[in-house]
Amino acid sequence: MKEKDYFHRTFHRNKTVAVMFICLIVFMGLIGRLVYLMIFQSEYYTQKAKELHERERTIKAARGRIIDANGEVLADNKTVCTISVIHNQIEDAEEVIAVLAKELDLSEEYVRKRVEKYSAIEKIKSNVDKDIGDVIREYELAGVKVDEDYKRYYPYESLASKVLGFTGGDNQGIIGLEVIYEEYLQGEAGTILTVTDAKGVEVSEAGEERVEPVNGQDLYISLDMNIQSYATQLALQTMETKQADSVSMLVMNPQNGEILAMVNVPEFDLNNPYTLPETVNTEGLSEEKKQELLNAMWRNGCINDTYEPGSTFKIITAAAGLEEGVVATTDNFSCPGYIMVGDRRIRCHKTTGHGAEDFVQATMNSCNPVFVTVGLRLGVDNYYKYFKQFGLLDKTGIDLPGEAGTIMHKKENIGEVELATISFGQSFQITPIQLAVTASSIINGGRRITPHFGVRVANTDGSESKSFAYPVKENIVSEETSATMRYMLEQVVESGSGKNGYVEGYRIGGKTATSQTLPRGSGKYIASFLGFAPADNPQVLAIVIINNPQGLYYGGQIAAPVIKQLFENILPYLEKMDYNSTKSY
Repeated sequence: MKEKDYFHRTFHRNKTVAVMFICLIVFMGLIGRLVYLMIFQSEYYTQKAKELHERERTIKAARGRIIDANGEVLADNKTVCTISVIHNQIEDAEEVIAVLAKELDLSEEYVRKRVEKYSAIEKIKSNVDKDIGDVIREYELAGVKVDEDYKRYYPYESLASKVLGFTGGDNQGIIGLEVIYEEYLQGEAGTILTVTDAKGVEVSEAGEERVEPVNGQDLYISLDMNIQSYATQLALQTMETKQADSVSMLVMNPQNGEILAMVNVPEFDLNNPYTLPETVNTEGLSEEKKQELLNAMWRNGCINDTYEPGSTFKIITAAAGLEEGVVATTDNFSCPGYIMVGDRRIRCHKTTGHGAEDFVQATMNSCNPVFVTVGLRLGVDNYYKYFKQFGLLDKTGIDLPGEAGTIMHKKENIGEVELATISFGQSFQITPIQLAVTASSIINGGRRITPHFGVRVANTDGSESKSFAYPVKENIVSEETSATMRYMLEQVVESGSGKNGYVEGYRIGGKTATSQTLPRGSGKYIASFLGFAPADNPQVLAIVIINNPQGLYYGGQIAAPVIKQLFENILPYLEKMDYNSTKSY
């Protein structure tokens, strides 16, 4: 019995010692952990504690401006305000609700919901006019924050709307140059840090820390506001007089790809980009349908839409034929008013025929049978080779979003009839910018240039940050072929189908086109004219496309006069600006 008691006492004593030993180890561990946290991790946890009592608000950076070739600001910033509330700092909720509802023209219910919400900071309204923000600030309402912000502003409203694009509520680019050059324009946001107590009330003695924003860089572009304005006015006048669905116009330097104007009427108001035209009945429209209409309104026809170019594409067929040696300017042809390809009768626009003509005269007459003959002489393999060589199967690489590609038959699906129709610009589709670039490459000595607006970006102090360079592909055609094409296209305007594009005192080259929209037989046409000056050393190229004109619809009669009128106004202007001497001396 004594041995048993002894055993129990010894066991309990050892157990107590073991428990005490374990407690000692745990205690020492806790002491060690405490020392580690207090000494070695003190900086880390001090920062964490500070962050718990800091409230952060964003300061938007001023977006870089977009500036035209003459220094005119096309996209700028207006100072606006963002109104927010901090729940824990509000002293008189009813006063705050009443004031904000009144000054911001909001319902009390809307404001109350946000004022009574338990959150670190709650935005009431952004893009508030600065004058209204100043009024709210003067109330000195506890818990109400008025932070100055920036809103994109377009001083010329709808001018070049589909080129410039616009920004969203977060000041980020949505379409156009605004989105392509986002990385340069956007800048870096700053922050405001304030310290609060345990209840979330700001500690005024602690002040605030500010990380200043870095403003975006200014984007300088090749677009000339004066040319853009006149081209827009001319396009609107044409659309109205011809009751057309739309009119697109493009003006560029064929030597380097700089775009001086790009017009797509009707345009839209950049300061109200989500407002549909008054002619559109929005009553009962679903959000999805409304978005479809907005997307259509924002579309840039010069780059987003394809069309059958018609006879302006004969520039490409002629250049390929000359370059391959299957035709010469002195070659003689006879046009009876049609040509048979297999069992298909393809007629000329002059149904009685042009009779005997050489290749220069056939180009002046825009004779379909002759160009079909040249296409057939080239054959499918060669024609497709030049289609690729001229860059028609690739996109141009323009610095705008959403460029459409060429819609073309696969080579293996091109038979004689398809080749014949392709030769005079039918049965495939390209974009206006693609046609303008390809024609430029043929008349500028054979260099495939990249069309663009962006020239350089600069810092807010005006110092240059980056100049843009664009790819150039050499030897599209030989200089000899290029010179021949310039001569032939000058004859078109001098005394051929494009004579309505002639400008007194200047050497003008060009080509007319009239194409039928799909489906055939719809009675809808596209009239167009491509012109350039001076014909012997092109420095400016322009194209106009009139969609579904009413009444007279031939390109030589309604489109050529538009480019004539454009050139009559802009050539003297460019000359005065010393724009590479556009006049022929």
